[in-house]
Amino acid sequence: MEPFKGLRVVELGSTQASAQASQLFADFGAEVIMVEPRGGSPLRAEAAFPFWARGKKSVVLDLESGDDVARLQDLLRGADLLIETCPAGLLERIGLGHEALARENPGLIHGTITGFGADSPYAALPLDEQVVQACTGIFRTFARMTPTPERPPYVSVPFATHSAVQALLHGMLAALHERTRSGLGQHVETNFLLAFLTLDSWMWYEYAITKRFPDAMAPAPSFDAQGRPCHHLMMRLLVAPTADGHWLQFAATAPRLFKAKLNALGLGWMFTDPEWSAVPMFDSPDKFMNLWTRMIEATRAKTLAEWQAIFDTDPDVFAEQFRTAADVLDHPQLVHDGLSIVQDDPQFGPVKQPGALIRAMSTPARPGTAPALDADRLQLLTKGWSLPALPRPAPSTPAPRGLPLEGVTIVELCSMFAAPGGPALLTELGARVIKIEPPAGDPIRNIASLPEVAGIRPMLGKESICIDLTKPEGRDLVRDLCRDADVVVQSYRAGAIERLGLDYEAIRAINPDVIYLNASGYGIDGPFGRRPAYAPSIGAAGGFSMTNLGIAELGDADMPLAKVQDLSRRLGGAGTTDMAQADGVACNVVATAILFGLVARDLGAGGQDLRTSMLNSASHSVSGFSVRWPGSPTPAMVDPGLWGTGALHRIYQAAQGYVFLSASREGAWERLVAVLGDGALATDARFATAAARQANDGELIAALEQAFAGRPAAQWQAEGLRQGLGLVQVCDRPIQANLFDTEMGEQHHLMVDIVHPTWGELPRQAPHVTLSRSAVQTPTAVMAGEQTDLVLTKAGKADEIPHLRETGVVC
Repeated sequence: MEPFKGLRVVELGSTQASAQASQLFADFGAEVIMVEPRGGSPLRAEAAFPFWARGKKSVVLDLESGDDVARLQDLLRGADLLIETCPAGLLERIGLGHEALARENPGLIHGTITGFGADSPYAALPLDEQVVQACTGIFRTFARMTPTPERPPYVSVPFATHSAVQALLHGMLAALHERTRSGLGQHVETNFLLAFLTLDSWMWYEYAITKRFPDAMAPAPSFDAQGRPCHHLMMRLLVAPTADGHWLQFAATAPRLFKAKLNALGLGWMFTDPEWSAVPMFDSPDKFMNLWTRMIEATRAKTLAEWQAIFDTDPDVFAEQFRTAADVLDHPQLVHDGLSIVQDDPQFGPVKQPGALIRAMSTPARPGTAPALDADRLQLLTKGWSLPALPRPAPSTPAPRGLPLEGVTIVELCSMFAAPGGPALLTELGARVIKIEPPAGDPIRNIASLPEVAGIRPMLGKESICIDLTKPEGRDLVRDLCRDADVVVQSYRAGAIERLGLDYEAIRAINPDVIYLNASGYGIDGPFGRRPAYAPSIGAAGGFSMTNLGIAELGDADMPLAKVQDLSRRLGGAGTTDMAQADGVACNVVATAILFGLVARDLGAGGQDLRTSMLNSASHSVSGFSVRWPGSPTPAMVDPGLWGTGALHRIYQAAQGYVFLSASREGAWERLVAVLGDGALATDARFATAAARQANDGELIAALEQAFAGRPAAQWQAEGLRQGLGLVQVCDRPIQANLFDTEMGEQHHLMVDIVHPTWGELPRQAPHVTLSRSAVQTPTAVMAGEQTDLVLTKAGKADEIPHLRETGVVC
């Protein structure tokens, strides 16, 4: 079945964010109407348009026309979902704000994505990925990738867009689930800045703790001013070329994996050498530099084929190749899983594109093709929606205000961050999450320099029980906990969960309606299913590093060591930071998949086997750079200096600091000229039209460089805000420092105080999505096994607790 068949969705906004949010519904059978402005959506000029618009319908409506507003209102009277990224206040101005819509359609779920939030001082800025990145400190967070470390670099990967799309889906799917009880819709809101924070693994809390306890730890950079490594993770996450010029990203954070890697490099003797036996835990940058050099040279001593042979022999040794975004769709695992597809589109021909975001084994996606402009106007405006509306319960009176996922139970068999971060997000919406940890606790609890810091985010709101799964009685206990669960999530490498007898078929035998999510790095089988997957390796394989650096080639195999080390630093910094990496990208999709399963079950699909992977999640996040078809336009890539993609989307040096300019949208040029107050620029024939500006991009860059150099960045931002122009001061602090140390965090309601069991009072991130009627919450993190007795008591096993502890089944 198509699980969303009968759902009616209106997409309004013509942005990548609105397009990707509605795409999930279109892929799984919903009727999605893409409302386009006169002349068509600007997304039609993008190579990824046939992917973002697949399976949808198109109608052109002018929101400045009263007749077309009335036509849109007619469509919305029968809609289930409205997904929009419209400029602030537009819908209210034309009489289609949420309150007005809800009066005519009480069951409508209205989803909104903004850049900073409706009440932000920056609310008038255009919805632009890099505008948000620039003025919040995300650019500075990626400083290690720039050739000039004193200047924040332009960041191309749309981390904020991806996280906001998933956050909106979390809220809207949760609202759909709640509507099955209440019959009522509501307004769901998120924004780029708030959603971006869901990607952070532990830097937020490390920063907060070191501010509160400055003597506990002095955070050290990954590399010092001389370019020497300063942290053991740089050894575990080695970036180095092979003898034949292919670059590899190793990821060996676990001790056994690092030992296997060092043995493969021919450096295993270090473990028994008195001088090196602490490897890789050193205090000296010189010692780190020596080790780093040896590891790079050992990697360069073998060809890619020789390394592949080692990987095939020892499953604990593995490195990913750095790929461009376009190359991601050739990854053997995506091909194996059918998640790299070629769709024959009547307008564009064969389009190479990602498959569905989620693999639903009982209700598979059926991706369609993109609509021609206004192709469905006659049908939609004369006959309306194609299928009858789905039945809804009568609206509740009074309207309920509880948590939308109240009563949902999730059992989590996952470790680290990429999978556990997803259920943690759902605790904000009311889900009960039972986290199964090994006796020693999830390894992420001790991966950072301070204990438990890295474990705060993935442990938020959960109930932790420590169970020894090596014991048959422990595995029986997990099966008992899964018996009444709505959802089970697991993230083991291929084959491991089957050996434990806790796979989908085993759980379905005792719980036929269970939603079972395999949330792996690569997949549950296939050529990479048994490979270890970590954020840096998926960032390399998923095209993050190459996209952010704007390069397609990585140089000669015989480049000097100093150049190798410089490129190694930059590649590592371009793909992964603690604030934004493949783990965060994946955990957001895990939460989406869980909610997809719940709503599909609500609509009659029953329980089923669902699958996500870190790699597939990454492929969707870089789709703007990866989709190809015959004659497709080349996506705009950042220049070698990492300033930007052109004169009107670029970082400029001001008299003090830097500004970022986004002025490529309709009407932005006129605003820019007004801000600059430059009459000569306005009348210059080289820049008179959009085509002329593009043809004379270099000259325009030179003119704007001269103009922006005349005033401080703060003044330019003030002028830009007055004009509603995407012109902002580039923040020179990493995002966590900016949010804690300036008024921005308070202005945007980003922090809520919690009390952590180890670290006491701390500010955690605010809920990543809000609902107008349903509640959200901000629970604290838990310690390993903190709720063992509570979980067992709720499961009716209070009398068994002494025996289970005595035999070591639980602790």
